[in-house]
Amino acid sequence: MSEFIRLHVDAERPGLGTIVISRPPTNALTRQAYRELGAAAEEAAQRDDVSAVILYGGHEIFCAGDDVPELRTLNDAEATAASRLRRDTAATVAGIPKPTVAAVTGYALGGGLGLALAADWRVVGDNVKFGATEILAGLAPDAGTLARLGRTVGAARAKELVFSGRFFDAEEAVDLGLVEEMVAPDGVYEAALAWVERFGDAPAQALSAAKAGIDDAFA
Repeated sequence: MSEFIRLHVDAERPGLGTIVISRPPTNALTRQAYRELGAAAEEAAQRDDVSAVILYGGHEIFCAGDDVPELRTLNDAEATAASRLRRDTAATVAGIPKPTVAAVTGYALGGGLGLALAADWRVVGDNVKFGATEILAGLAPDAGTLARLGRTVGAARAKELVFSGRFFDAEEAVDLGLVEEMVAPDGVYEAALAWVERFGDAPAQALSAAKAGIDDAFA
């Protein structure tokens, strides 16, 4: 039974699966939350009644990243395992063989930014704040997130964002090419829904092959 993250399938919206992050107040990700996120992504990948996926943290906040108080309790072996779990979870999300869109509100920091980057498309509220903030806690983003950020914004920009750990807003994210669509905060989920509905009639196997081909070309 998942406590923080689940795959929601709405009978009124056939084909749509929404991975909902719900760990108030900031949706910070513990090791358990990462495991649940990976399980939800695997379920979405395998279900025949899910043809597209929205990643959503609710109206207030997408994800503030890793649960830093938990990280501070880990010994070296546990910290290494947790880092591997973060990397593998993001890879599982990125590997969903269906169109995926991150509907981002509030903050997407650290692991939250990494999760947004694992989606095919990003729709954000115009008040959102991003940040590759791991370095502020003495950490570095996982290798997969670094690669996705570098491919998305370019190596020099990625280094500046990661080295500084600074916040940047929605307009800068659009300018960097990290965000494809910016809307009013209350319209984020509906905009994400409108994006995935464009592909509702496309053959699933062809979509999966096309996504894999593009991802492989930019790996």
